Amino acid sequence: MAKVVVIGIPGEPGLWMVDLGNGTVRQLDSVTGDLATVNGFRQLGSTFVNNVDLAITVASVDDVFAGHVDS
Repeated sequence: MAKVVVIGIPGEPGLWMVDLGNGTVRQLDSVTGDLATVNGFRQLGSTFVNNVDLAITVASVDDVFAGHVDS
């Protein structure tokens, strides 16, 4: 099972690395290789999803705990 997730959110120029095992999140200052390639496509408006079965955005933490999903 994956323990690290890299995410990018529309309107947010950078990428974020979420380490599920350690419970940490940090911004990636730079990326290389295939990750840089797919990030370039993302910046042009493409979406790249690999081995993720749920990903949503919400306006706040309170919305998560209230069960809301932005549409």
